[in-house]
Amino acid sequence: MAKKAKNKKQKSLEETLWDSADKLRGSVEPSEYKHVVLSLIFLKFASEKFEHRQQELIDDGKKKYVEMVEFYTMKNVFYLPTKSRWSYIKKHAKQDDIAVKLDTALSTIEKNNKALKGALPDNYFSRLGLEASKLAALIDTINNIHTLKDKEQDIVGRIYEYFLRKFAIKEGKSKGEFYTPKSIVNLIAEIIEPYKGKIYDPCCGSGGMFVQSMKFVESHQGNQKNISIYGQEYTKTTYKLAKMNLAIRGIAANLGDYAANTFSDDRHSDVKADYIMANPPFNQKDWRASDELTDDARWAGYDVPPVSNANYGWILHMASKLSTNGVAGFILANGALSGGGEEYKIRRKMIENDLVEAIIVLPRDMFYTTDISVTLWILNKNKKKRKAKLNGVSKDYRDRTGEVLFVDLRRWGSEYEKKFIEIVPEDITKIATNFHNWQQNGHNKSYKNIPEYCYSASLEELKANDYSLVPSKYIEFIDRDGDIDFDKEMKQIQKTFKTILTDEVESQTELRNAFKGLGYEV
Repeated sequence: MAKKAKNKKQKSLEETLWDSADKLRGSVEPSEYKHVVLSLIFLKFASEKFEHRQQELIDDGKKKYVEMVEFYTMKNVFYLPTKSRWSYIKKHAKQDDIAVKLDTALSTIEKNNKALKGALPDNYFSRLGLEASKLAALIDTINNIHTLKDKEQDIVGRIYEYFLRKFAIKEGKSKGEFYTPKSIVNLIAEIIEPYKGKIYDPCCGSGGMFVQSMKFVESHQGNQKNISIYGQEYTKTTYKLAKMNLAIRGIAANLGDYAANTFSDDRHSDVKADYIMANPPFNQKDWRASDELTDDARWAGYDVPPVSNANYGWILHMASKLSTNGVAGFILANGALSGGGEEYKIRRKMIENDLVEAIIVLPRDMFYTTDISVTLWILNKNKKKRKAKLNGVSKDYRDRTGEVLFVDLRRWGSEYEKKFIEIVPEDITKIATNFHNWQQNGHNKSYKNIPEYCYSASLEELKANDYSLVPSKYIEFIDRDGDIDFDKEMKQIQKTFKTILTDEVESQTELRNAFKGLGYEV
């Protein structure tokens, strides 16, 4: 009887496309070919949106307007001249000058759409010198993607996010800084609830914080028009990634006119944000010269952050950007919780100013660029009793002045890709609910300190621990060894080892005697 063929697991659209794109390896580095792939995906998506809008105009009897830019921009659609359309690229994909045609297409789109200024690669395909056959094969694969097939599924956004994650993994340490794992971004969004107002990210990478913020608004029946987005990115290529990522999703954002250093060239110096979401570079060294920024207004009232580590430079920068009721959620390495010197003085002053609302230690292996455990900080300019409305529901906040919530998530998380950890949606809901219960405890009485998970510490307790923000100094840990007599156990272990060694010596003696009886010296 013939064996039944095993059903192979069908590859997802993302996996198929990744396999095709991965064939570019050897021709260019992963850090380079992400721009190739994502630019082509953008071009395909923009073309299909354009063609869909063009057909709408024809169906409405407005054929004479099909080449007028304003009739596309009014519907948040990019206008594409003939030689920038996917149909033109596909038709000429097998030609030797396809790289030049792609560069021309992207350049022309940018010139015709102000929102894309500085977003698209400049003469990128020509400079890379890719083999025309490999580029043609990739165009063929992308041609099979129907980007508008299922509006509810956000196909292009899904592919874009998948590729950003895969590229971050592929590039390894220090190369994947343009992407913050989705579960971390989701956790920040669910905790600080960026529902209405200005959202700011001083080191926005590829714009993932903004994407998830908008998804949060949508999932809570909010209105994207009530959100204004401000961001800044230092690396030029990552700045372009962010602009493309947001453009693909129709998200309007002010990322400044160009890529720039947030400390030395703050592109949003006058912005006061209602919400800040960020993942600054960890333990950044030599971020300023010793004589630079010493009188900067961002550290007013605090010591100047040390040159040796930018962690507290980022903290004070974000604190200075918060509005009267502003809330910030950002990731830092754990060392910032208890550093000495200027960091200690700044941290002490922040605690005394009642700026720190929560400290949440995350599991290890959540990042593609480091395996260390990191911390989510929550800063809040207004921890006093107040009322707010989210999703049409009024929320009463307890006066939490003089208190900090500590949460330990090191034992949480689920494994994926065989070596990374993520916090799954149902756990994010539990964590965020616990945080909001703590904020509203005077109203619903549902928050409780839980050993090995969370603890609400008073200012007096923080002072007693010399202003340390290390959660293990506050959260109760159960002594599971309390009933064990360690002296007795150690004596038993020593006795067991002694018996083993004695038996071993006796066995060796017997073996030597046996050989001697046979006339051999051992």
